[in-house]
Amino acid sequence: MNKLFKALNDPTRREILEMLKEKDLTAGEIADRFHISKPSISHHLDLLRQAGLVVSVKEGQFISYSLNTTVMDEMLQWILQFTNNNKSS
Repeated sequence: MNKLFKALNDPTRREILEMLKEKDLTAGEIADRFHISKPSISHHLDLLRQAGLVVSVKEGQFISYSLNTTVMDEMLQWILQFTNNNKSS
């Protein structure tokens, strides 16, 4: 869970997740939308992948990224358990 919250703590990584909400993108397509170096984008993508928030698939010479909604659903359920407990008190 710590990797998940660390990944979500950065505005660039949150923006990448927002972009992937619309459609799957290659690392190059993601990098083209930012004014930071490609190695920096690669680092952000790696942290998102390690946290399980994105899935990467190598397609030829490109790597395509997509959201891993399963992890998002699990995180939401974990967070909602706290709100549900407060309502029953």
